[in-house]
Amino acid sequence: MKKKGQVVKHFCSSISLLISLFAVSSHGCSQEALPLLEGPYLGQTPPGLTPKIFAPGYVATRHRDYSGSFTPDMTEFYFSRMDVDTEKWLLIRFKQIGNQWHESVVGPRVGRPLLAPDGKTMHLGNKYMVRTESGWSDIKSMGTMFDRKDWGIMRLTSSADGTIVFDDYKSNDVLRISTVSNGKRQPPVLLGPHINSGKWTAHPFIAADGSYLIWDSEKDDGYGDKDLYISFRQQDGSWGKAINLGDTINTAGNEASAYVSPDGKYLFFNHNPIKGKDGVDPEGDIYWVDAQIIEKHRPKF
Repeated sequence: MKKKGQVVKHFCSSISLLISLFAVSSHGCSQEALPLLEGPYLGQTPPGLTPKIFAPGYVATRHRDYSGSFTPDMTEFYFSRMDVDTEKWLLIRFKQIGNQWHESVVGPRVGRPLLAPDGKTMHLGNKYMVRTESGWSDIKSMGTMFDRKDWGIMRLTSSADGTIVFDDYKSNDVLRISTVSNGKRQPPVLLGPHINSGKWTAHPFIAADGSYLIWDSEKDDGYGDKDLYISFRQQDGSWGKAINLGDTINTAGNEASAYVSPDGKYLFFNHNPIKGKDGVDPEGDIYWVDAQIIEKHRPKF
């Protein structure tokens, strides 16, 4: 039986969550004014090779919406949202029930949420949750190999074979990689200097098949602020040169937190325009574009 204090604490937490949900759901127009979302990709018309905002009014709002990812069956979409009024971060879910998409709050955001390729693990920086029959487990630690006080892990990504790549803002903004050998997790090591160069190197995404890695960084060959870069796995297992994804994706603003949908069709990323420009949301939004933009850069072995 729960003690009285525990009941009160649970009640207060529930009320706080409901207040947060109400505040975050205020998109600038009432939810009733927005039509229902129906069909694949939250009912959005797929983009071509020119990036466009993803789900304006639903995912892209006046709040800061960041780091989205789908479940493998494409019926759930998760992302983090910071309420610009309260500055509180939440983990948001859109779930397809029948043919319609429904929004809900999973809970407070921890790290940068990103689903593993099997859809059963939600990476949360150096923490994670696992899928349960009723939703998601409590937040768990990844253990001493990753949970180090001298590392600042914001985003952690994994491929289907268990390779893990993560950033570290406490170590001059670098990326580290950890592989699995003979069924045993290997200690993380720094990726090469061609990847760990420039400033603000962060927010990696490794393809499910491990064939490429995308991240954001401010480098000398960039277009302004942070740009998206890609490196392809070479035949000898090493990582190829850092390739800027080009001016179709990158701008004088800030591009970050890339992700490719499980079906391999679309590249998602965050775009922040130049701050202070009249009429533009300085917090940025989630954009998407045809993933053929990646194939343009893939080397022919």
